[in-house]
Amino acid sequence: MRRIYLDYNATCPIRPAAIDAAAAVMREVGNASSIHGHGRAARKHVEDARTQVANLAGVRPAQVIFNSGATEGNNTILSGYRDQMVFVSAIEHPSVLESAPHAKQIPVTKDGIIDLAALEKMLAEHTPALVSVQYVNSETGVIQPVAEAAALVKSCGAKLHCDAVQAAGRIALDFAATGADYMTLSGHKFGAPQGAGAVIFREGLQMPKYMHGGGQEKRQRAGTENVAAIAGFGVAADLAAQELPAYRELCLSFRRVLEEGLRACASDIVIIGEHADRVTNTTDVILPGVSAETQMMAMDLEGIAASSGSACSSGTFKPSHVLAAMGYGEDAARSALRFSTGWATTIADIEDTVAAYGRMVARVRKN
Repeated sequence: MRRIYLDYNATCPIRPAAIDAAAAVMREVGNASSIHGHGRAARKHVEDARTQVANLAGVRPAQVIFNSGATEGNNTILSGYRDQMVFVSAIEHPSVLESAPHAKQIPVTKDGIIDLAALEKMLAEHTPALVSVQYVNSETGVIQPVAEAAALVKSCGAKLHCDAVQAAGRIALDFAATGADYMTLSGHKFGAPQGAGAVIFREGLQMPKYMHGGGQEKRQRAGTENVAAIAGFGVAADLAAQELPAYRELCLSFRRVLEEGLRACASDIVIIGEHADRVTNTTDVILPGVSAETQMMAMDLEGIAASSGSACSSGTFKPSHVLAAMGYGEDAARSALRFSTGWATTIADIEDTVAAYGRMVARVRKN
């Protein structure tokens, strides 16, 4: 059976060039904090990657701090505001929501876009120290108006954190233009090995201290750097930046075929966020009356990997908190299947997926 992978928003296949870069480092030995030749060679890999990731985000290398990924990055930023008032959007990743359990939640519209009028009203009533607004939602692919939110947040003197995990490699990143003070990335979402991520911060700010120990990463994040994964992260960042225009157009062509095909299979499907600005690689679709678990199992038996939402919580099959925040009822929120494409996807993958979806719909609705 041919396997088709359409779960790029959970994790992306590693780019061959990133594998080569990581493997080359793994054949070497050296701690990037050591001052001998082996250590300096390891340090060069880290600093080269820092420049590559900085270029992807449009910042100076000194603004990039490496870590294990965005979950660590989000925890790091939120930990610095634990005893202060925080606002978060209602559709944030669990690593944000659970790091700030007492935060006030900013509602979203029925299209999954942060409600700027509601945010403005909240800011008029309270003065938070930090506001967290993601750039792109992992389930729906909806792009958030981060710069507009930042303008409101800055008017009351608060800081803005932006989880840009699903934006990197899918839309052009310009850290300064977002108005964010902190931004978090995970390399494995665009073709780097798992285990390497970064926090980007505005110059002049201090990062909250979360990991304690050595003086790595300019004393901002203790722990020996994962040099191999970081090297792969840098290469993947380079490729993501270079290929972005073509990538976006290719994924858009895939999305059109996919969504037209899915609708032909079941005319009553609901494409979530269809009328909002979305990244081109993501389609989140509700098949009324059929649970996401049933759909996922049926598609998996066809050899197709799709998802019910965030991979960090998908094993529980709980109703999506994102769809609930958008106003969908519990049954609908339990019936959404996400397809996400990427650099290795082909048109044959999309056509075969549509055919498999049609067979799945015929089976489950016959029963």
